[in-house]
Amino acid sequence: MTPPTVPTSGAAAASSAPPTPAAAVAPGGGLLRHRNFRLLWAGHTASAVGSNVTAVALPLVAVTVLDASTFVVAVLTAAAWLPWLLVGLPAGAWVDRVPRRPVMIVCDLAAALLFLSVPAAAALGILTVTQLLLVALGAGLARVFFETADQVYLPVLLRPEQVPEGNAKLQATQTASYVLGPGLAGVIAQLVGAVTALLLDALSFLFSAACLLRIRAVEPRPEPAGRARSLRREIGEGIRFVARDPYLRVLTAFGAASNIGLIGYQAVLVVFLVREARLAPASVGALVAAMSLGGILGALSATTLGRRLGSARALLLAAALTGPPALLIPFAGPGGRLALPAIGGMLVSLGVAIGNVLKGSFRQTYTPHHLLGRVTVSMHMLNYGTIPLAAVLAGTVGATYGVGTAIAVMTGWLALTPLLMLIGPLRRRRDLPVAPKRP
Repeated sequence: MTPPTVPTSGAAAASSAPPTPAAAVAPGGGLLRHRNFRLLWAGHTASAVGSNVTAVALPLVAVTVLDASTFVVAVLTAAAWLPWLLVGLPAGAWVDRVPRRPVMIVCDLAAALLFLSVPAAAALGILTVTQLLLVALGAGLARVFFETADQVYLPVLLRPEQVPEGNAKLQATQTASYVLGPGLAGVIAQLVGAVTALLLDALSFLFSAACLLRIRAVEPRPEPAGRARSLRREIGEGIRFVARDPYLRVLTAFGAASNIGLIGYQAVLVVFLVREARLAPASVGALVAAMSLGGILGALSATTLGRRLGSARALLLAAALTGPPALLIPFAGPGGRLALPAIGGMLVSLGVAIGNVLKGSFRQTYTPHHLLGRVTVSMHMLNYGTIPLAAVLAGTVGATYGVGTAIAVMTGWLALTPLLMLIGPLRRRRDLPVAPKRP
């Protein structure tokens, strides 16, 4: 499940949008007839399915092949997100200086090689936990640069009014991958082993790179003025833009806090289901897939919900769904008790998907384009920076007090985080602002 992302607030509406090249103008018929967007969408879909295979397959490799402990499995999750803390801010400033599509292609190819190394090492009998940790760390590093470039690249392909539809389509397939990916991972792991399931992820990254190579849109050159300025100053601009806005502060705090609970319980969920609930790999994949079903509905309905309720009110509703339903997850068990975590997970994924679509569109159309990379990673660093800490915390609690206790603590925290959304002006608005207030 993708952790909640966070939006921004900014200057005049006209300054928020990037220059629109001819290739960004979609022909009649909407984005389904937009060739460049279709290629981006196809690559996203394949990569998302593969990544969500890995989200189940990599812990299954650690647990079933290498007999790793609860703490080690949690550290695998931490390693995948640690790069956001280490290089997130300089990555944003750097991405604002260079063409984004080549960055995304290189990241796809690097991730493919990393995941191919796991079945290769297993075939040679030299696979270790250390290698899994290095693969998770390397793939996480590639993800930092890919996601930062991707957030800036979508508004280059589309006109500002098309960005919400584009985000909704990308989020819908991303969320569908949360259902398909874990299910595939469980079935493949049951039939031919968890190591083999990682091959699918490697192939998905290669397919994504091939799709990006076929995009014909001419990307506007980044502003050359940034090259003469210090990286530290550019990073500071992004942080200040995020910190000065009252909407941003609340949304960033909520994203960071909710990720502690969300990723905390997910970091030890496979261990909990295998060792406490005594589920077979296929059942683990099926349950994780079922827990993600609500996200499909959320992604498909987010734009309509934001229009009818108002984007600010829809975000408050999404936050409420993200929190309290998680309390059902610790009651997982054999037989009929599997329905409880399935329902809780469905509601959580519903809230996460609605929030991701609304926040992503807000950030991309609202932030001045020359700052978008830095603003994106400033928010992501705070949001995603809590994830490795959450994973290590969940692993420590699980190793000390039991994995069931770790699940209960993390879901209990997650249930309280929607209260943060009531701080500041968001609760008094129907819609999010379309432009930042001028000083």
